[in-house]
Amino acid sequence: MSRRCVRKSFVAFLSVLFASALLLAGAASAHRRDDSSHDRNSAPRLTRDLTGSVPAHDGERIHLSTDLGSIVVHAGSSDKVDYRVHLEADASQKDAEELLKGFSITAREKSGEVDLKAQNLGRRSTGRLWLTLELNIPQNASLDASTGGGNIDAGGIGGRVTLSTAGGNITAGDIGGPARLETGGGNIVAKSVSGELTADTGGGHITIGSVAGNATLHTGGGHIRVTSVQGTAHLYTGGGNITVEHSGAELTAETDGGEIEVGEAAGLVRAKTGGGGIRVVRVVGSTDLETSAGSIYLTQVDSPVKASTTAGGITAWFVSPPKSGACDLQSNAGDIVVHMPRDLAVTIDAQVELGDAHRVIVDPAFPLKVSYDDSTRGSHTVRAEGALNGGGELLRLRTVAGNIQFVLSNADKQIEIYKQQMEKLQRQLQSQLRMAGASQAASGDLP
Repeated sequence: MSRRCVRKSFVAFLSVLFASALLLAGAASAHRRDDSSHDRNSAPRLTRDLTGSVPAHDGERIHLSTDLGSIVVHAGSSDKVDYRVHLEADASQKDAEELLKGFSITAREKSGEVDLKAQNLGRRSTGRLWLTLELNIPQNASLDASTGGGNIDAGGIGGRVTLSTAGGNITAGDIGGPARLETGGGNIVAKSVSGELTADTGGGHITIGSVAGNATLHTGGGHIRVTSVQGTAHLYTGGGNITVEHSGAELTAETDGGEIEVGEAAGLVRAKTGGGGIRVVRVVGSTDLETSAGSIYLTQVDSPVKASTTAGGITAWFVSPPKSGACDLQSNAGDIVVHMPRDLAVTIDAQVELGDAHRVIVDPAFPLKVSYDDSTRGSHTVRAEGALNGGGELLRLRTVAGNIQFVLSNADKQIEIYKQQMEKLQRQLQSQLRMAGASQAASGDLP
């Protein structure tokens, strides 16, 4: 099977998988809603519904803001915006009726925009109010929705989307334009974005299907999982893992303590972690990888690579012919294992600083010169050098307290390793997406 076929089948599988995860989340959410309703029925509640509509058209921008509560937005073929606000208050509260009557919503169309504002005018009330605001809008409208403290669920919107909540989860289906998703601490899930995406959460997980444009994803401590980004991607987490199946341009991934895994990257890759491992299945563009306390694993390497680890090993599978550019692999306290085809034209410069307890292991297929030097800072240094197949770009290997090994590989073995790693990444994403769907439904703050 060709690499292109593997990639297409893998992306198709993830699309089905992501839809299944959303269905699972919906089922779990419905189950939770039933449970929540049961809890509410166990105590007397007063309710109030506010409904209305305002004319609207495709392409218009819709602004919605509410002081509190969850927001649910449906997009469809309509020439108006329909809204429904469902309010509940504890009947045992002495000011329950005043609390319900004190909440209002205004809606108006002006200058090609629709503005809806829901707010609590009963400022003197001290009781608790539960609120859900449901909106039906034209499919190709743009949406700007914010809440002071609840979840937001929106999908099928054809225009630009901005969703903001002070602390709840954000769930978005297909978005037909650019999107900005922001929450003070909840999870963010989006199926697809047909434009640029900015997603920011104070500490939740970010799970994204596909992004047609650039992507900037930031979380204070959760995991980041992305199926595909066609544009430039900047991903940062304060401590979680980062998983990317496909990157179509420059990719920057940074975590303060988690693992980083990349399937295929078409452009420059910069990945840095303060304490986890780094794995890149196929390296096509220039790559710069750094970890303080993890291992680095690379397959299908045919471009310049700079990789360094303080307390882990490095494994790299090179293909032939390589693209121009030197490679530099360094480890302070780990082994470096390089798999190379017999016909690889490259110049080798490998060195083990503490050669008393470590060594350089060379397959007989590679005519390298191994030498020993006892003069460097009193240590027993081992060095391997040579120009393979007439020489080429420099492959520089350095380890302080580890072995260096050169292993003969072939094209069939390369393809086998490539497929194994893609399948492993696929299984990981499958598990992560399922967990994301279940977690998003289970943590919902339903009224």
